[in-house]
Amino acid sequence: MKEEIIKSLGEIASEKIIKLIVDDNLKIGDRLPNEYELADKLGVGRSTVREAIKALVSRNILEIKRGSGTFIKCGVAEDPLGLIFIKDKLKLAIDLLEIRFMIEPKIASLAAMNATEEDIKEMSRLCGEVEDLILRGIPHMEKDIEFHTAIARSSKNLVTTSLVPIINKSISVFIDITNTQLKEETIETHREILNAIKNRNQNEAYDAMILHLVHNRRNINKIINENNKISNI
Repeated sequence: MKEEIIKSLGEIASEKIIKLIVDDNLKIGDRLPNEYELADKLGVGRSTVREAIKALVSRNILEIKRGSGTFIKCGVAEDPLGLIFIKDKLKLAIDLLEIRFMIEPKIASLAAMNATEEDIKEMSRLCGEVEDLILRGIPHMEKDIEFHTAIARSSKNLVTTSLVPIINKSISVFIDITNTQLKEETIETHREILNAIKNRNQNEAYDAMILHLVHNRRNINKIINENNKISNI
């Protein structure tokens, strides 16, 4: 049974506003249409628009300037680079993976060296929960992100916590694009990463993370090639 995610009208309207920003190629600092225009564009009431704007302001996506209007703002906690506004998600997925290849294998290697027993218990729990969700056909993105975040924390490198949002965004973009196609590969490579960290084997942890990212890249490239074939027909 698939998990049914019920969203409020405000949450749905928030997503529509973000889509509007992307579709209209608006940039940081640009002003949004006024409340009346947004309500008309989104097909919702003004109270729902106000609720959506309030939520986006709390996430630092939007900023209200009294007497001037509502503007797009940089500095989203979970997306500090503003990647949510990039339209070409396939290119974004590839570029994010390149960054992950640069940093995440080393993070896994450091985790194998520095993780505490408590860290390992946490990673083991999350790895098991991701696997269970995948096997039951339930969305697993949040737990997948928690697993990779736990690995980053276990590296004990103070800078990795600042890099976690990039990793998290890559995971969410990848899952959105591929519709969670890499189920078996995710389970297998997550286990390999975890086991290498448990065994304090830095080289194996590094290699297991590389393999995990290679599977992701192959799948995205496959989707790009399929899209190119369709566009050439």
